[in-house]
Amino acid sequence: MMNYVLFDDSAWSDLLPLTFTRPACEIRIGILTIKEKWELLFKKDFSYKTQDYLSVKFPFKIKEKYPTLFINGRVCPDETLFREIKKLKMFQVLYLGNIPLAYCGDTDSGEFHNNFTKVYSKSKPTIIQYPWDIFRMNENQLIFDYILLTEGRKSKPLSKSNTVIGKGKVFIENGATVECATINPLGGFVYIDKDATIMEGCHIRGSFSLGEHSEVKMGAKIYGPTTVGPQSKVGGEVSNSVIFGYSNKGHDGFLGNSVLGEWCNLGADTNNSNLKNNYADVKAYNYTKHKMINTGLQFCGLIMGDHSKTGINTMLNTGTVVGVNANIFGGGFPATYVPSFSWGGTGKLDKYELAKAFEVAQRVMERRGITLTDADKKILSEVFKTTHHS
Repeated sequence: MMNYVLFDDSAWSDLLPLTFTRPACEIRIGILTIKEKWELLFKKDFSYKTQDYLSVKFPFKIKEKYPTLFINGRVCPDETLFREIKKLKMFQVLYLGNIPLAYCGDTDSGEFHNNFTKVYSKSKPTIIQYPWDIFRMNENQLIFDYILLTEGRKSKPLSKSNTVIGKGKVFIENGATVECATINPLGGFVYIDKDATIMEGCHIRGSFSLGEHSEVKMGAKIYGPTTVGPQSKVGGEVSNSVIFGYSNKGHDGFLGNSVLGEWCNLGADTNNSNLKNNYADVKAYNYTKHKMINTGLQFCGLIMGDHSKTGINTMLNTGTVVGVNANIFGGGFPATYVPSFSWGGTGKLDKYELAKAFEVAQRVMERRGITLTDADKKILSEVFKTTHHS
């Protein structure tokens, strides 16, 4: 018997604003969240070792007297790493360079100790350091998850009303509906989860994953590698982006090289820039250093935390970072860094009061049959309390 735990290391803050409301392992990259990948491989349930305020929703669960396997929550598995971790012995810690990947200890080993024996990995896993790594590294995780989910299984037949171009794989889960769409896996794949819908006139280029109960609206244009999580609606043009789930970009407008958290909504004709006019590397706000840093990327669009929204015709500049529960509207370009619980646009941003934010969040979540819990409120309250409003 063994306990299984995913832990957050010091890079957790580099993944803000997406990790304001979740441990790193709950980030979706590829088809699945990082936690879901590890649970499928080990066929075990994992708990969390994360920030104290997040533990009200993401608890640390262990059984005393059993050893505990801790895996870094921002590390995605590959087959080599999986084998290496399974071979770890008590009081060993597995490193890749200076990054601790995993360690095995007793119930008191909340952190590995200096006297743990160091073992070095030969794997080449996907490790996310910054939010833009999520769309940048999405292709290989889409492929890994596709194999993990579909190996040895048969797809539901694709309706003959669709046109499939080129080589690649298309996998349709039971209950999904795809009609009159053009699909080109581009040597990769298109994966449509159960009860999802691709409406008429859509053009899909892989690799692409559409989550359970999600919709691609009529006439949408999707360029891979793109992930749309569960219970989301997508329309217009989307390129190389990841939508965690429960979020809507339901209308025309462009979303490219971007990551949206949960419970976000982009108003009609919201557009983001993903390339600077001078073609220089994009800078984006980093919460650890409290300043803009160079992403090293020529293409980088929008990073948006949970529960944030834009109004109709909103224009977002290259490398815009939006915190949690921000409401952006009005003409012109807002700042490239919008703090959590902000209300407004190009002028002075007002504070989005907590009670009002709770009211809106509850209303939004109820539309999908989900309740804003006391744990959710405690987490959002902590984010509100630690957010600086000028």
